[in-house]
Amino acid sequence: EVRLVESGGGLVQPGGSLRLSCAASGFACSRFTMSWVRQAPGKGLEWLSAINGGGGIASYADSVKGRFTISRDNAKNTLYLQMNSLKPEDTAVYYCAKYGERPEGQGTQVTVSS
Repeated sequence: EVRLVESGGGLVQPGGSLRLSCAASGFACSRFTMSWVRQAPGKGLEWLSAINGGGGIASYADSVKGRFTISRDNAKNTLYLQMNSLKPEDTAVYYCAKYGERPEGQGTQVTVSS
């Protein structure tokens, strides 16, 4: 069974940092380009970042470029998202997914508020 389990969210003050993790099981994520997306309250899915199977090529949405860093540890079958300089508008549920596919996990809630 293919599973993607996100974790690491929480409540953080503006300007703070969080590191999200996405544990994959049931498939070798090293074979896939993986991505992070988010969904803010009342809004649709927003693509944030993607990283190729080898981890050497990453891309970012303009909204997070320079603040977020995507990475992966294929030995652990895990994807990460380091989020710095968080803003209130980053508040959302964050999901990982195979690139081009809709997320299927529960996501992890990130709330940025003072």
